[in-house]
Order: sequence, then structure tokens, then C-alpha cells
Amino acid sequence: MFILRGLWSLFVAAVVLVGVIIGNLVAAGIEPRFFEMGQDTEDMSPILFRIGVVTVGGLLGFLFALFSFRKVVSWVNRLERVSLLDKTASAVGIVLGLVVAILITVPFADIEGFGLPIRIFASVAGIVLGIGFAMSAKQQIVYVFPNLASSSEEADLHPALRTLPKMLDTNIIIDGRIADIVNAGFLEGPLYIPDFILQELQHIADSSDKLKRVRGRRGLDILNKLKSIGTTQVVVFNDYTDEEAPYDEVDTRLVSLAKAKDAAIITNDYSVNEIGKLHGVPVMNVNELADAVKPQFLPGEEITVTVVKEGKEAGQGVAYLDDGTMVVVERAEEFVGKMVRAEVTSVLQTTAGKMIFADITEKGRALLASEAAPEHRRRRRR
Repeated sequence: MFILRGLWSLFVAAVVLVGVIIGNLVAAGIEPRFFEMGQDTEDMSPILFRIGVVTVGGLLGFLFALFSFRKVVSWVNRLERVSLLDKTASAVGIVLGLVVAILITVPFADIEGFGLPIRIFASVAGIVLGIGFAMSAKQQIVYVFPNLASSSEEADLHPALRTLPKMLDTNIIIDGRIADIVNAGFLEGPLYIPDFILQELQHIADSSDKLKRVRGRRGLDILNKLKSIGTTQVVVFNDYTDEEAPYDEVDTRLVSLAKAKDAAIITNDYSVNEIGKLHGVPVMNVNELADAVKPQFLPGEEITVTVVKEGKEAGQGVAYLDDGTMVVVERAEEFVGKMVRAEVTSVLQTTAGKMIFADITEKGRALLASEAAPEHRRRRRR
């Protein structure tokens, strides 16, 4: 951000200086029309007139700099996505086109009134044709400069295969799991939080509704935790134009900004996930990640679970794995509150998640019976 502000100051100063110079040239050109030459030297009108024109020129330059700087930054950001091979081919085409155009138009340089327009037109046409020729000869350029090939291939990779900056939406910040994922080192690249996401969090944290207020404050705590981890850069930024983030709903603004900045979105919200897909923006859904890292069980494998309650069907017991996956155990109704060994019979994937069906093994049933026998004998002695 400091570098960007420095570049902004330098750009504004340069454009204002150009405006002042143009204003001075304009004043020098039109001043004789308003003031007679050799006028009284004590008359300050010409000087004030020139100062006024120069000031107007500087002010117009300042306004133009304010308007154009973001456009230039946006254009440079888009230029970063162009492969080094394409940039090199374009530069070679521009140089070749200009050289050829200048050499061809040398005989026309002395034609009064037409020499300069001919050379300008030839230069523009030469640049266009030169770029077209160089782009069509990229393979030959790669043959001369083989190192450009790897850079080009990296730029052409699918966004999911490149290290993209990540943008967080409000829901994933409040969710809190993002902090554990970052702390575990499973995310690469900087994490960006647009200022309108932070404003939404602050609005939720100041809500009169108690539940919303707790959720908002939790989100702010998660942001502070993310910044304190230190392994990943977390940046709250507002460096975007109105075209990159139009004033729509927050979810739509986030998707538009991510697309403009060539970034991915991390979320757990279904609507953000679908809007991102429609706009071709890479979306990393934490819920999909949670499903992906759940242990896989195949029919015939044995698992050890604790039956916590009776099932809907007669004789069934219900248990849960550590990740929350529900296990329906057949013939386990009488073993509620006990740990049992069961064999997986089938795995069902539903919209709500994964469900495992299992049956107590004969070995597990025998072990439960042996554990129950001493207890039965103690009761008989009493």
C-alpha cells in the first residue's frame, strides 16, 4: 500500500507538471490576442493572465490524474495475467513495425504538409502489423529463447492450478474454521478482505439482535486471530474501481471484484459458490473440503463406535464418528451407551452428508456378552 501511494503521488505530480507546461504554452500562444506587445511594464494583467492559464492547466492535470490513475492500475493488473511470451512477442513486433515504417517513409519525410501524417499513419500501421506478425511467430521466438516457454505454460494454467490470492466472504470469517486451516498451513498466497466485507462484519457486530451481535464479534475475533498467525498475509484493502466492484449486493460485489483481480473466493455459502461458478471465478468451499477429508470406509471394513441412541427402525442403534458422520448400526438397540465393533455394510451419500450402515460383528457381540457376564454374576450374588 505504501508503494502504491508513492506511485500515485509521483504520477499526480508528473501529470500536474505536464498540465502546467501545456498551460504555459497555451498562454504564450493566445496572450498576444488579448494584450498588445510593448504594453506598459507596470501593467500586471499579462502576468496574471498567464498565471491563471497555467493554474487552470495544472488543475486540469490534477483532475485527469485522479481519474486516470485507477484506470492505469487496473490496466497494469490485467497486464500481469498476460504471459511473458506474449509480452515479449508484442515488444518485438512494436520495435520491428516502427523500424520498418520509419525506413519505408524516409522518402516522404520532405513532402510539405503530408510528410508527417504519412509517417504517423505508417508507424501505427507498422505497429499493428508487427504485433500480428510477432504473435504468429511465437513458436520461433520460443526456439530462440526457450526460457520463455515455461513462463507461458505457467500463465496458461487453469486458475485452480496456480497460486491465486484468496478473498474471504463474511460467512467463512464468522464460521471460524478458516483460522484452523490457515494455521495448519493448507493455504498459499495472501488473504484479502475487501473493506465492504469488514463493514458488513462491523454492522453485524453492532446489531440489536443478540445472536447477530455474537456472530459479528466472533468474525472480528477470527480476523484478529488470522492476522496474528503470521504464516499468511492478511490484508484489508479498498484498492478497486467502481467497475471492479459495483454497488450491488455484497455477494455479487465480492464475485465481481474477485474476477477483476484474478483471485479465488473462500466461502461456505451456497449462493456465493453458485454465483462464482456462473462468473467463472474459482471458489474454494470449506464444506466441500470437510467432506473431502472425511475418512473413507468400504463395505467389509470394521469400525469401533459408541452407540448413543436408538435408531428409527426396530433394533437399530445410532453412533457418530469423530467428524460427525452418522453410523446406523443394526442389532445394536440393546447396546446404547456402549462401545461396539461393527462391520460396514454400505455407505450412502446424501445431500445432508454421508451416512454409514453397519452391523455388529460376531466377534464384537461375543466380546459384549463376555463383558456383560461378570456384571450378571455380581447381580446374582447380591
